[in-house]
Amino acid sequence: MATNITFHAGSVTREERNTFLHQKGLTVWLTGLSASGKSTIACALEQHLLQHGINAYRLDGDNVRFGLNNDLGFSEKDRNENIRRIGHVAKLFADANVVAITSFISPYRKDRDSAREFHEKDGLPFIEVFVDCPLEVAEKRDPKGLYKKAREGKIPEFTGISAPYEAPAKPEVVVSSHTSSVSECVHQIVQYLESQNLVKL
Repeated sequence: MATNITFHAGSVTREERNTFLHQKGLTVWLTGLSASGKSTIACALEQHLLQHGINAYRLDGDNVRFGLNNDLGFSEKDRNENIRRIGHVAKLFADANVVAITSFISPYRKDRDSAREFHEKDGLPFIEVFVDCPLEVAEKRDPKGLYKKAREGKIPEFTGISAPYEAPAKPEVVVSSHTSSVSECVHQIVQYLESQNLVKL
């Protein structure tokens, strides 16, 4: 634990940032099984927002593990730390008035709830999006061949097979990636953000 540290507040208020940058910061947190469509939807959402003049940035589960979290494995403890770190990174983006879009399996409800808690403690919106996809559909897609390896015992503690996935209890948005197109999922998310006056397209 770090000691002898002091938080230094800046001189720019959140209201001033909102006015100067003409948008609000928030986090859109996509969660779901591997191959549920999280990354694809996140990419499309980022593109859609940027095309409409909204500064957005996507934080992808695999990408973050190449750098910031390359010291973490996939044990429950490491998964907890992975989500703790990315939750704080997303919060920094949101505090800078960016729409942070995260696409992480984030299998444990308590970790997602913790990320929500420290966002909302500082007055930053946290929008949980459950990318709902049946396990059999995700496993059939299996673009990385991970489910096959997990079934063969080559990948221990794989979410949905040998490790649990805890679906959100009360997500702000539920998109069904197995019955809706990517554009329909994006439209559903954007429609919610607009209804809450979080973005203006």
